[in-house]
Amino acid sequence: MTTKRSHPAQRKPRTDAQRNRERILAAAKDAFTQSGPNASLDEIAKQAGVGAGTLYRHFPTRDALIEAVYRTEVEKLAAAARTFAGELPPLEALRAWMLLFVDHIAAKHIIAPALNSVAGGASKLYEGSRSLIQGAIDLLVKRAIKNSDLRKDLDPSDLVRALIGASYVTAGSDWRQSARRLVDILIAGSRST
Repeated sequence: MTTKRSHPAQRKPRTDAQRNRERILAAAKDAFTQSGPNASLDEIAKQAGVGAGTLYRHFPTRDALIEAVYRTEVEKLAAAARTFAGELPPLEALRAWMLLFVDHIAAKHIIAPALNSVAGGASKLYEGSRSLIQGAIDLLVKRAIKNSDLRKDLDPSDLVRALIGASYVTAGSDWRQSARRLVDILIAGSRST
């Protein structure tokens, strides 16, 4: 007679463990932004108010921590689309998210040296985030089209490409302000007639 083995259900992390993880990620984002990929992991742990062992238990390598910082920021961006869609009229939700996306791009520029240090390069990380970002913009644009605020033939990817393109024109220090103005231009040009 064979007995079935039950697989234990995956437990949710304890509240204090989750809080420690969030503090480590916040401290790491700040450290990588200010000091680049070689920021001291011991200093990150100290800033997060945890011991080095706690940091390494959550993130066994520097690459794991860098990847987690980036993924967390992308997940927050995707979650913001759902929040905005639930709280704001369609065009306002789209505009708010696009402005947040500009801020995300700016942060990505600052943390890029750390992202590029990850084994396999940043492109691996960017690929994984592409579907989250695409899902967020698709949700908001489709909602605005359904509300007759935007043209029916608008491809949500065009808005993302335009904002990303604006971020590569970093010859001046005002690219971020320019990209924020571009959000309003893109929305005005995409309105239904």
